[in-house]
Amino acid sequence: MKDDDRVIARGREVVRIERQAVADLEERMGEDFARAVDLILACKGRVIITGVGKSGIIARKIVATMNSTGTPSVFLHPSDAIHGDLGIVRNDDVVICISKSGSTSEITTLLPMFKRLGVPIISLVGNMSSPMARESTVTLDASVREEACPHHLAPTSSTTAALVLGDALAIALLDRRDFTPEDFAMFHPGGVLGKRLLLKVDELMSAGAAIPSVQRNVPLRDAIMEMTTKRLGCTCVVDGNGVLEGVITDGDLRRLLQKVADISRVTASDAMTKNPKTVKKGTLAVLVLSEMESYNITQMIVVDEGRHPAGVIHLHELVKTGLGGDETT
Repeated sequence: MKDDDRVIARGREVVRIERQAVADLEERMGEDFARAVDLILACKGRVIITGVGKSGIIARKIVATMNSTGTPSVFLHPSDAIHGDLGIVRNDDVVICISKSGSTSEITTLLPMFKRLGVPIISLVGNMSSPMARESTVTLDASVREEACPHHLAPTSSTTAALVLGDALAIALLDRRDFTPEDFAMFHPGGVLGKRLLLKVDELMSAGAAIPSVQRNVPLRDAIMEMTTKRLGCTCVVDGNGVLEGVITDGDLRRLLQKVADISRVTASDAMTKNPKTVKKGTLAVLVLSEMESYNITQMIVVDEGRHPAGVIHLHELVKTGLGGDETT
């Protein structure tokens, strides 16, 4: 077998083994998983998550996921805990211990301490006969048939199983808390993700005196002057009560001039597009961007409840925010 073929085969084998580990995990999830979620929901304090080595790295990732989805969590290193950091644990907390063997000396040393504090213990463990499994309030089976490591030494499938189980807990908790995208945004105010979930069209639109607007019966020349002055490539056309009736865009003008040579008698209402696409104040900017891209338009009128123009949003303003990016961190 060529070297490349051997490398590809090994890579595929790793994926197959770890996929099987996750599939087995799914089959085992039952009442114990629901009990673990209930324990965390009832917790008045924080979720303290602990693990050694690779399990500790997985613990830190689960902490990050839980914190970002509404479950306050802290990582506690077992070695630090037995040398004083155990003081961060309170009796209104819940502890999650992660270990493949379930016999990690630092964690087994901590178990009696957790019990003395009256703290519920949830184990994500690979050995259901281990001390950690026996001493826990709820034990979640994270065992695997085999590691993807050919020597069965490096934690691979086992850490994947623990990670997936932690994600399952976090998302189940998110669901039980009715955690909304707006809630999520409160913990992710920075970057494109924060903008997608928090930025409203009101913050980007041209408003007040900057809104291009003309009455429906004015000469087209006046409408063109308004468009030129306000420099948004369009103007609103309103009735006597200021209610939006239509919009004139640069494209409308080009199409009109192809049909009409003399525009001296043309009014704004003759040139406008009736019932244009609009958006209400308070709409998320990312939704407006999606709408504009869908209809291939570069401006959109923002209206209030009475359909009076409250602003005009230009595609360029939305694009400049980077809302079209894929950042999720």
